Amino acid sequence: MIAIVDYGLGNIANLTNAVEFLGYEVEVTNDPERLKQADRIILPGVGHFKDAMNKINELNLLPVLEQLKETKPFLGICLGMQLLFDSSEEGSVKGLGYLPGDVKKITGNVSVPHLGWNKLASTVPSLNDDVYFIHSFKVHTDQNVIATAEYEEDVVAIVQKDQLIGIQFHPEKSGEKGLKILDQALKGGFLS
Repeated sequence: MIAIVDYGLGNIANLTNAVEFLGYEVEVTNDPERLKQADRIILPGVGHFKDAMNKINELNLLPVLEQLKETKPFLGICLGMQLLFDSSEEGSVKGLGYLPGDVKKITGNVSVPHLGWNKLASTVPSLNDDVYFIHSFKVHTDQNVIATAEYEEDVVAIVQKDQLIGIQFHPEKSGEKGLKILDQALKGGFLS
């Protein structure tokens, strides 16, 4: 069973449908005991970084998430990926700190939010395709990066450290290619 962490911020219905379409059993929950029983964890997210961290704290999910990222395949999507890092300018708060790096506002001569289709660039050939982004903040890190997308400058699109994976774009909104990437992430990721 794949558990999608329900902390009140996320496009859970579309993500649930995508994961079920791939043939997985899904449960949306914020119950620590149910999360512990899952085979894999997805931390989704759409919204504000500070609000997300506040909700995670209010629901007392920090201890179980800390345990799960050590013991189970753990996937963060969009805001869920950003939460995996040390901190964010969006609300000037600390993140979960599972990966080194910070989240900063997208700047430059580009439209914000970064909205629409962009091609991934990766040394993993199966990832070099167009996917759908919608975000106003981006991760700044030089570690564990598997794929980027150019949006005036490189945007970190996929990170992986062992069984901990982050995907900035929305695989559930990225058509057949996005579903293949989501399935690959759920099956263990991109390092082999």
